[in-house]
Amino acid sequence: MTKRFTTAAALLLAIGFLVASAWGGEDEGWITLFDGKDLSAWDNGSGKPPADGWVVEDGLLIREKPAGYVWSKQSFGDFILELEFKTEGNSGVFFRTGNPRDCVQTGLEMQVDRPRDTPSKHSVGALYDALAPSKNAAVADWNKVVITCRGSKVTIELNGEKIIEADLDQWNQAGQNPDGTKNKFRTALKDFPREGKIGLQEHGAVVAYRNIRVKPLK
Repeated sequence: MTKRFTTAAALLLAIGFLVASAWGGEDEGWITLFDGKDLSAWDNGSGKPPADGWVVEDGLLIREKPAGYVWSKQSFGDFILELEFKTEGNSGVFFRTGNPRDCVQTGLEMQVDRPRDTPSKHSVGALYDALAPSKNAAVADWNKVVITCRGSKVTIELNGEKIIEADLDQWNQAGQNPDGTKNKFRTALKDFPREGKIGLQEHGAVVAYRNIRVKPLK
């Protein structure tokens, strides 16, 4: 098993659990998707257990070797999603994904990557291929993410700073963003599913996640 993310992991995990409840206020209504112990809330998108390349080590969920994506067993519509990540390269957090086997064309993705000087539609924190973050708020260590979906509105906070505010209804043409730039989506984002699974991307890099929880919104 990799030791890249295990330095002082026990202390960091303890601190993470102590502050986790402060992220979204009261704990009522939250569903824990990863508690640092197992992958019981996840599958491979076909109802089978995640591949062995995803390991639970020192309270972290680590993509250690080629493993495919992992997907929440439950689907969510309007919600607040909170998690932390640390990465050596490309990954992503998918949400509202209608078909895990065609996730790019049926779900939204927040880009996970190393910090970059110039934000783009493919840099860390971006609504992938659709909207660049307003600034680079990522760090080379652990990053805290809050994704909120309410109807057509999607906001993303990274390390306490709001970096994405999107109204999906403005993406009303397939293959094109509101600013006139092209994107790879065959369906306008306004017509994407408004409910679906949460997924963690396998994209060839070692990446770790922790403290993953979601609060459905009425």
